[in-house]
Amino acid sequence: MALVVQKYGGSSVADADGVKRVAQRIVKTRKDGDQVVVVVSAMGDTTDELIDLANQISPAPPARELDMLLTSGERISMAVLAMAIATLGYEARSFTGSQAGVITDAAHGKARIIDVTPGRIRAALDEGAIPIVAGFQGVSQTTKDITTLGRGGSDTTAVALAAALRADVCEIYTDVDGVFTEDPRLVRGARRIPVISYEEMLEMAACGAKVLIPRCVEYARRYEVPIHVRSSFSEKAGTWVNRHADDESEEAGMEQAIISGVAHDRSEAKITVVGVPDRVGEAARIFGKIAEGGINIDMIVQNVSALATGLTDISFTLPAADGQKALDLLRAAKDVIGFQEVFYEDRIGKVSLIGAGMRSHPGVTAKFFGALAEAGVNIQMITTSEIRISVVVGSADVDTAVIATHKAFDLDAEEVEAVVYGGTGR
Repeated sequence: MALVVQKYGGSSVADADGVKRVAQRIVKTRKDGDQVVVVVSAMGDTTDELIDLANQISPAPPARELDMLLTSGERISMAVLAMAIATLGYEARSFTGSQAGVITDAAHGKARIIDVTPGRIRAALDEGAIPIVAGFQGVSQTTKDITTLGRGGSDTTAVALAAALRADVCEIYTDVDGVFTEDPRLVRGARRIPVISYEEMLEMAACGAKVLIPRCVEYARRYEVPIHVRSSFSEKAGTWVNRHADDESEEAGMEQAIISGVAHDRSEAKITVVGVPDRVGEAARIFGKIAEGGINIDMIVQNVSALATGLTDISFTLPAADGQKALDLLRAAKDVIGFQEVFYEDRIGKVSLIGAGMRSHPGVTAKFFGALAEAGVNIQMITTSEIRISVVVGSADVDTAVIATHKAFDLDAEEVEAVVYGGTGR
């Protein structure tokens, strides 16, 4: 008997029919002889609607109360799903994040999981019930307040529970049939990836692929929890995310692909700090100010200083949502740091090429840049890791860059594989 953790996204439980369909899938898993623990997101666009409601009430809702409001979405899902399972003749018990033992820090809206103590979940399993856990939420270890984990937090809840319960697999059910070489909403010919390593999936998630969030993959890699990404709308094979993608490809008689896929991200902005004195410690002062605001930096480029002036320019990308905060922090420190000016650009996008095979295959970079040049796409910034090349381009060029890159590396399927069943990809 295997122990399976199943997570269902908002599009899977968007309405009563969806809830009933999910309940049937869960019961089938039990009938097949496996124990199952379920994690659910809020129904459909409930979370967005609750945020809109809060913003109509207050321009700056208190973080504690906003978390209390937002967690109600998952509570509705868990309760109605438990009811649907009961109508099929099986006992289900719903649990909030705190009841399930999800313990977090005190950061409202973006809490991180510190520990999971799933005593009540184990007890429910031992008594033959199906536990249904509200995703996206937990309880602060210090304040005892309800917290939320941020966007995609239900995925992280599911993987954390799977790790704590030592589950055999964590199944993430969404509205596409697995992980594809690009977002099938943009590239209709995107090909499904049967098996992908944690490392590659982490790069794809960090570069904009929406099927899984980086925190979820990071947690799975740390505790070696196999993830099976599937659609709740079909019975197709989906994608396995684990540590041994290369080995499984070899066992299947396939050579590991050089490139796993292409990812893009339109949510970043670029800041350029002009006229920075080229001396020791200046970059530390700039990024120290950014760190004070709790802002994550992605790509960084520093130009060679001009001999005549001894000044240089530093450009970096960051989430567009944090752009104004970063500008305010830098402008307030202008006299202390000593730079001349700061410029902001949000009409950009990031396009990334990901694949573990590029470690041992020369020419990938040249082919990537050649494809962009042939498509007439100008590159503003470049950054690399061992298995990733990312470029910043103008926002108007993102689609062109993605399609050209996907085609250049022969990632298109022979026939359309990708079906988007609903929702927005989460």
